[in-house]
Amino acid sequence: MASMPLTVNRATWKREQEFVATSTDGHQVTMDGHKTAGASPMEFVLMGLCGCTGVDVVSILTKKREPFTSLEVRAEAERAEESPKVYTKIRLIYRVGGKVAKKAMEDAVRLSEEKYCSVSAMLQKTAKITTEIEYSS
Repeated sequence: MASMPLTVNRATWKREQEFVATSTDGHQVTMDGHKTAGASPMEFVLMGLCGCTGVDVVSILTKKREPFTSLEVRAEAERAEESPKVYTKIRLIYRVGGKVAKKAMEDAVRLSEEKYCSVSAMLQKTAKITTEIEYSS
């Protein structure tokens, strides 16, 4: 199996607990342990999970020609009390708009969780991930 290209990301300290993180492609976000100038690194992990599975679901629904008009993925999580305070429980709530077939949406979420989402695959090592789907018109 061929390996993926090397990715190089970095976080540069600015002040106190604030860092500017830069992706391989040069995109930047501010992370802050105090949460005053940006989200915390652990919040970015959850945002990454929401984005990863969201991209999968959009791709799958598009390929199935499902007429969705919106998608929001929300993560509610619990962390361990002792350090390292890893996520132990994560509940993903998918809110999809449009006339999407229930089975198509369920299949898309399942495929993301079981096959495609790399972030989910990593987090499942420490966290029990559950899913819920909400439908809106």
